[in-house]
Amino acid sequence: MIDSGLSNTPEPPYYAVIFTSQRTPGDAGYGAMAERMAELAAQQPGYLGMESARSADGVGITVSYWKDENAIRHWKRQAEHLAAQQQGRKQWYSAYDIRVARVERAYEFIAPLEHLKPAFREMKG
Repeated sequence: MIDSGLSNTPEPPYYAVIFTSQRTPGDAGYGAMAERMAELAAQQPGYLGMESARSADGVGITVSYWKDENAIRHWKRQAEHLAAQQQGRKQWYSAYDIRVARVERAYEFIAPLEHLKPAFREMKG
């Protein structure tokens, strides 16, 4: 299987926590904290995966996937995560929204390997 960078979630149902944010200017330790939170989340019971993107204007979206609502509650209350949340409100975010959704259906597309081979050869050659 090709690593697409997308989360490999199980068959539904499961939950998605959608964190949409507007960053303040500058890094001020944000990058290191974001990496640490991704590592820490991955260690939590019920964690299924995460996908994240940020535009040049500072608007970002991170979707984390969880087995159930109990796993989400535990992550929300994890001590190091709580400290990062406080720091985020003080320094890194001018605004954010959090939405929790139950995933009922999921679909995927993966291009056939034959489709990807010409592009790979072109890049190498």
